Amino acid sequence: MTPSMITLIVVAGIALLIAIGYINHVVEHNKVEKARLKIELNDRIRRSSEVNETFPGQLMTPALKVLLTRLELNASQRLLLLQKSDSALKARVAELEGLIAQGESMPVNNPPRPILTEAKAKDVRFQLETLHGQITRAAKDRALPANEAKQWLREIRHLLVMLHIEFFNNLGQLAFQQNQPGQARLAYERGVQYLRKQPDQAPYSEALKSFEAQLMRANALVLSNLEPTSDEVNELNEGLKTDEAEGDWKKKAIYD
Repeated sequence: MTPSMITLIVVAGIALLIAIGYINHVVEHNKVEKARLKIELNDRIRRSSEVNETFPGQLMTPALKVLLTRLELNASQRLLLLQKSDSALKARVAELEGLIAQGESMPVNNPPRPILTEAKAKDVRFQLETLHGQITRAAKDRALPANEAKQWLREIRHLLVMLHIEFFNNLGQLAFQQNQPGQARLAYERGVQYLRKQPDQAPYSEALKSFEAQLMRANALVLSNLEPTSDEVNELNEGLKTDEAEGDWKKKAIYD
């Protein structure tokens, strides 16, 4: 065997080892990427489903219901390509496709969830943030047209304002019921300030007028509570009469 042949064999062996190493790297990378994509898609399915099922009924609309179902369906279909033998996933995809076929006549069964505490308001705000992320990602993946995604992002901002309107109004009404006009005033002050900060106040003009009227009502009640009652006035007058009588007695004692 000549030196040149030995050299060729060595070079071929090195090239084969490099090729094997590269193939193993590609295979391993594909496995990792597939596992990562499965985790991501399952997370997106879970998030879309949770918002769809638990979003407060008073804020849910048929159009929003359809959107959330579409987002879940898209992620489920992509996951099914990776898990072709998953019968439960196949059944869920078929169910989602049937729901979407109904369009906006799809049933909206979300029960109303009154927003009465800061914690409840934060929960719903987190749901809106989750939905914002899902829409953004769907647009990036071209699962949702860019124009439609922009419209929905505007709708999310509107829903956030509606959330605050309900929250501040509920706080104020609850305070009135509990005879706490000071707390009601605070709630409506926050509501007025929030609405006045909105870039476009026109859609919320009626809500702003209502908040301002309720704020005036709360202010009037607070001021009336500060005024002395008729009994307090009578007690004060009696006190003054007593002081005057004592003063006259003291004067008489001095001059006598």
